[in-house]
Amino acid sequence: MNHNLFATFAERMQARGDADFITTREGRGYSYADALAESARLAGALSELGVQQGDRVAVQVDKSPEAILLYLACLRSGAVYLPLNTGYTGEEIRYFLNDAEPALFVCRPADAAQARQLAGETGCPAVETLSSATDGSLMDKAAAATPREEIAELGERDLAAILYTSGTTGRSKGAMLTHRNLGSNAETLRQAWHFCAEDRLIHALPIFHTHGLFVACNVTLMTGSSMLFLPKFDADVIFEEMPRGTVMMGVPTFYTRLVQDSRLTPEMTANMRLFVSGSAPLTAETHEAFERLTGHAILERYGMTETNMNLSNPYEGERRAGTVGMPLPGVEYRITDRESGEAVPQGAIGMLQIRGPNVFVGYWRMPEKTREELLDDGFFITGDLAMVDERGYVHIVGRDKDLVISGGYNVYPKEVEQLIDELDGVQESAVIGLPHPDFGEGVTAVVVRQAGAPLDEGEVLAHLDGRLAKYKRPKRVFFVDSLPRNTMGKVQKNQLRREYDATYR
Repeated sequence: MNHNLFATFAERMQARGDADFITTREGRGYSYADALAESARLAGALSELGVQQGDRVAVQVDKSPEAILLYLACLRSGAVYLPLNTGYTGEEIRYFLNDAEPALFVCRPADAAQARQLAGETGCPAVETLSSATDGSLMDKAAAATPREEIAELGERDLAAILYTSGTTGRSKGAMLTHRNLGSNAETLRQAWHFCAEDRLIHALPIFHTHGLFVACNVTLMTGSSMLFLPKFDADVIFEEMPRGTVMMGVPTFYTRLVQDSRLTPEMTANMRLFVSGSAPLTAETHEAFERLTGHAILERYGMTETNMNLSNPYEGERRAGTVGMPLPGVEYRITDRESGEAVPQGAIGMLQIRGPNVFVGYWRMPEKTREELLDDGFFITGDLAMVDERGYVHIVGRDKDLVISGGYNVYPKEVEQLIDELDGVQESAVIGLPHPDFGEGVTAVVVRQAGAPLDEGEVLAHLDGRLAKYKRPKRVFFVDSLPRNTMGKVQKNQLRREYDATYR
């Protein structure tokens, strides 16, 4: 049996032939037949550059259809695709090249000189360029290469990709994802979210991340549907494209911006059948506002770099605001006590663990870290705190590393944030723990006011009086213009902890 994910995609691609696979707003793109042929040429170029089965191909390029074709060429060849955030600096890239030891580094043309210098310093044997305008040395080489038509024969544990985690608690870890991990999850999502060949996905996500690359693109390929590739989220463009789209996948920021726009109406979204949100928590307020304005309930799901998608609100049935739904078919979960590791009762908060064919096989060259987080029975410790309600819907309460322990008591930031966010004049908030001489950690709130709101610290604290136990109430409230976020919209609480570290010292 060929466990290469590309073999599965190729069947769908051949069947779809001249149907659109991927297009841009400018009308540039590829049919399935074109994409199949171009992936063979790119795979031929990889071979001529010395890339062999199992070699890593590091890629830091702007979003383009050709970047997805390069991903397909790697799958076809049995090479390991290693996408890198376009915002990474030279020093960060040096770490990844040293750690992953890729056989090839593909970069933007403007970064070529720096890339070649870094490649020389780290021993990376080849550097090629790829731009969003189809030029660059790699496409030139593909045009001249002998196409590689054969598909690599692989085992189910052979790697398809390595995705580095964001490294908020230390140096970045490379999550090793197999063809089986990615293929099983794409097929599960295709079925769970009722994808069909007639779907047209509005794709405004980055493609160096699980959401934009593996959820959006793999599900499209598994289905034989089409994607409109947008360089970034732009509300004006989204509204122009909605009448021709059927599905949108986004981060919560997309939806908070859309609900503030008067163009968001039932008529505007009439052709759309599904809006999916993930990568960061969607507030119940945004969920409810979107449904009120459009009649569509956003489908919130839960996944991560190491596992792809694990839990999802139902396609058919109630999509409950503030929850991430139930396990996808084939995925198991358990919620355990942080100290004992024993399962906690329904309604109690504990550490979320996940098991399934989607769960990665470990961290690249980090066997000890792998043993810590990937247990002998196959369950992966996600680092997220969760509880399950009486109807079986899972609620993500926060990250374990964000848990505040004040005076020996556990404080779950989300509980405090939800109450602060209810207050008139609050746009959003983040609750963190800071070193405190008496309590170990002092509960601290960082709040973004709504435009023009004359809110002060005393009003926030008064609002929480009588609503929270004293140990949960913030000792200080700070106001900022915006919360620091990563490219996927997750609030970077580590940055806030650094900024306010000396508050109680």
